[in-house]
Amino acid sequence: MNNSMINAVNSMNAYQNKINTISDNVANQYTVGYKSKSAVFDDLLTTTKEQPQAFGLDGRLTPLGFNQGWGSRVTGIATDFTQGPLNQTNVLTDMAIEGNALFEIIADNAGTKAYTRDGSFQISMNAAGQGVLTTSEGYAVSGTLADGSTGPIIIPEGHNIQVQTDGTVLAVNNGGTINVGSINIVKAVRPDAMTAIADNLYAVSAGLNVDEVVARIIPNSNNKVAIRQGYLEQSNVDMATQMTDLVRVQRAYQLAARALSSSDTMMQLANNLRS
Repeated sequence: MNNSMINAVNSMNAYQNKINTISDNVANQYTVGYKSKSAVFDDLLTTTKEQPQAFGLDGRLTPLGFNQGWGSRVTGIATDFTQGPLNQTNVLTDMAIEGNALFEIIADNAGTKAYTRDGSFQISMNAAGQGVLTTSEGYAVSGTLADGSTGPIIIPEGHNIQVQTDGTVLAVNNGGTINVGSINIVKAVRPDAMTAIADNLYAVSAGLNVDEVVARIIPNSNNKVAIRQGYLEQSNVDMATQMTDLVRVQRAYQLAARALSSSDTMMQLANNLRS
């Protein structure tokens, strides 16, 4: 009975984590650039039970002993980087990536890099009073500047922004056009090594070499990546799939809870027996 209770509790914990993952997906159905997540399950270690030789009766075809399982647990959260639908907004600072790639973001003053598919950018003022291309949360978009260095993309005052499909950023006004750099785009070589952090950003998991997880690319026809100005990528959450998974997990959770309740009832009956 203790074994059955342990199995039930482990299963309920795993199913609860799965429900939390589904809830997160549903809550972000309309979040720009959000990528759906799924829980990865794995069996817990099993125990081999050895049976006495008395069980080895004539006619028995199976060997003595049996494996005692202890349920399963969630070993990780996998992210589906499949592209979501593109929605035209006609806003000059809105950008979407067509293809398998990510925007590179400067996450802090130390220059730490993060990555996102959320292209709802804006022009914000920095401490020097310059217009900087940033995310909606204020993180600077990483770019390769005209001098070859890497840093925030500065938009001169009085200029509009024009972004070409390869990521080149132009500042345009009546006086002409200025090439201010290009948006840094990376491809996730190992998507499983990317960890979701705050503000719809992803970072390389701790302890890993960044160059082994992401590789910087220039969008072109060969890699089938392009930047679409005036578009935003919508979430790739499929509500039909999420609702179906939710019903299945709820039923499994209820079954595990019933097994736990039955084990508890059997234990109470055993405790109440009188010799």
